[in-house]
This record gives sequence, structure tokens and C-alpha cells, in this order.
Amino acid sequence: MKPRSIYQIFMLSLSILMLLSLSTANAAKAEKKNYEQARWDPIHFKPAIDKATDEQCLACHQEILDRKVRKESPAGVKASDALAWYQTLETYEGEQETFHRRHLKTPMAKRLMKLKCNTCHQGNDLRDENPGSSATAQKGLTLRKMVDPNVCLMCHGTFNYKVMTGLPGPWPESSETFANNCLTCHAAFRTNRHKVNFLNTEEIEKAGTENGDFCYGCHGGRAWFRVGFPYPRHEWPGMAKEIPDWAKDRPTESDPRFAAKPSGDK
Repeated sequence: MKPRSIYQIFMLSLSILMLLSLSTANAAKAEKKNYEQARWDPIHFKPAIDKATDEQCLACHQEILDRKVRKESPAGVKASDALAWYQTLETYEGEQETFHRRHLKTPMAKRLMKLKCNTCHQGNDLRDENPGSSATAQKGLTLRKMVDPNVCLMCHGTFNYKVMTGLPGPWPESSETFANNCLTCHAAFRTNRHKVNFLNTEEIEKAGTENGDFCYGCHGGRAWFRVGFPYPRHEWPGMAKEIPDWAKDRPTESDPRFAAKPSGDK
């Protein structure tokens, strides 16, 4: 084989660099999508959305956490002088926060919750926000909703005191009788609870011993709905075999999508 001249080596090196540069440019071009292409990215649909990480979601939606509340309302009321409805319980810390930050970034959210983007967001049908609009539409979505309201209901339902033996009325009227301590009763009843993948079970149980408002906050204290969530009745030690009439249609296990993995299961 004849030795290559310096010129040939130079030209070969230049060709390789041009190919690498072209390959990088094509890769960057492939990653860059317009708005319509991004909307139809598989990450927004099953099955990819189930494995989507917060980092993947925030790569395009970071502004949802960067957004801040108004310092002053259009009418001139300062946020620092007003009390938002979610601040009415003494367990809320800090200033007013935006919706997503309250669920992901506040001290309470970090302590008690393990919410992820796909805990609530499971995609939507882009054709006309109708999950039954085509033969290939994803099942289980809610008409014209970005989030299934039943997910919100789990933590924002009405306090269902009518099914709780011994409670004469809503918790604000009954709390003093029980020293604002839910564990007065729930140290023995419904003790198999909060074992879902979007809650920090140990911290919630600990917080319940500190202040009843930690419990009430998600069980009526921040109600968005006029109905309560039909929580599954997981069997607990000492549970009576007889099922009350109001509980006969209740599930006995959490929704598989939210079921906590066994300890040690990665």
C-alpha cells in the first residue's frame, strides 16, 4: 500500500469532520419539533406516559413551576394581605403559591406527598378532547379534561362524617370533642391506609400525631367537591367481618395505578 500524502490525510480528516458535523446537525434537527409534532409525541399517550419522568415532562413544561402568583390582584389587593382558601388551615406554610407548586414544591408537598406529573396527567385526546372520537383513541380519559377529576377527588372531597360512627357533625363542629385528634378513633379503625405511590405514608402518619389539621386538610379541609371520595376499605387488624351498608360497594384494594409497591421492590 502506498503511503498517503499529507494532502490526502488532510482531505480524509476534513471529510470525516464534515460527516460528523452533518450527523450532529441532523440529530439536532430531528430532536427539534414544531408545536404540532410536540403535541403528538408518544410521551403524551399510553403506554409511554406511564413511564415518563418529571424531568422529561419539565423539559418542555418547566414554566409551570417557574410561574409565580400575582403580587397584587387587578383590583389592587396585595397577596401578602389576603388569605387564600388553601391557607386557612394552620398547617400550610409560607406565602401563596401557584397550583402546581403547591402540589410539588411547597414544604408540605415535599414532606407528605410523592406526586409526579403523570400521577395526575395521563394524556388527552388531541382531536377534539373527546376520548371516544376515534377507533384508536386512548381509553379511560375524561371528556374535555386534562386530568380525571376523580384523581383530584381523592384529596379534595367533602368530609364524609355521616359514615363515621360517633361523629355528630362536620369536623369543624366536632373537632373540639376529640381534641382535634383524628387518631382518637383511627388508632384502632381503618389503620391500613395511605399506602399509595403518591403519598409518603410514614410522614403522613407522623404528621397526624402532631396536628389533626394535617389529616383534615386532605379529608374535607380543602374540599373542591360536594361529595367524598369512596376510599377502598383495606382490611385492618381487628376489622369486623360485617360490612356496613354504606361500604358494601366499596373496593377493598387501591387502584392498581396508585398501589404502592411492596417494601424493597424497585
